Amino acid sequence: MRSPVTSSTDSSVKDMFAQSAAVLSLPSPATFERFERRGGLTSALIYVMIAAVVSAVIAALFAGLHENVTFFGQLFSRLTTIPLGFLTFTGAVYLIGRSLFRGTGTYPEVAYSFALFYVPLSIVSTLISVIPILGWLVMFLISLAMIYFGFLAVQSSMNLRDQTQAIVTLVLAWIAQLVVTGVIGGLIGGLFLMGRAVTGN
Repeated sequence: MRSPVTSSTDSSVKDMFAQSAAVLSLPSPATFERFERRGGLTSALIYVMIAAVVSAVIAALFAGLHENVTFFGQLFSRLTTIPLGFLTFTGAVYLIGRSLFRGTGTYPEVAYSFALFYVPLSIVSTLISVIPILGWLVMFLISLAMIYFGFLAVQSSMNLRDQTQAIVTLVLAWIAQLVVTGVIGGLIGGLFLMGRAVTGN
C-alpha cells in the first residue's frame, strides 16, 4: 500500500521539463495521470525551488524600480513565500480533497502534478512581469491558465472526476494559501520595516 505522504520515485529536472511540455501542450486529466507517479515530493520541491530562485533573482534585480522594496527583501521573500505558498496550496488540495470528497490520491502525486505546470508558468510570468502594461495582461492570462491546469490536475491527482468537487477543492485551497502567505508575507515585511527603522535606512 502506498503511503499518502511519501514516495521513493524521483525524476531529473530534465525529465520534469519534458513532462511539463507534454502537460502544457496536451492538457487533460489523462495527461497528468501519465506523469503523476513519475516523481515524488522531493522532485516536486526541487522543481518549485527552481521557480523560486528565478523569481527571486529577477525581482531582486529590478527592486530599484520600485519604492519601499530592497534587493535582499525581494530575494528573501520570493525564496520563502513561493515554496511555502506551493506547499500550503497543494497540502490544502490533498487534505480537502481527501477529507471532504474522499479523494484517493497521495500528497506526492498532488505536489508533483501541480509542479509540472506551476513551475514553467510561474517562470514565464516572472520574466514577463517586468514589461509595463503588457506584463500585467500576460500575467492575468497566465493566472487563468494556472486555474485551468489546476482544475485538471486536481481531477487527476486526487481522482476527483466530479467537476464541482474539483472546483470546491481548488477554491478552498486557494483561500487557505491566501491566509497563510498573507500572514507570512506580513511577518517578513514587518521584520524588514523594523530593520530599516533600527538602521535608519
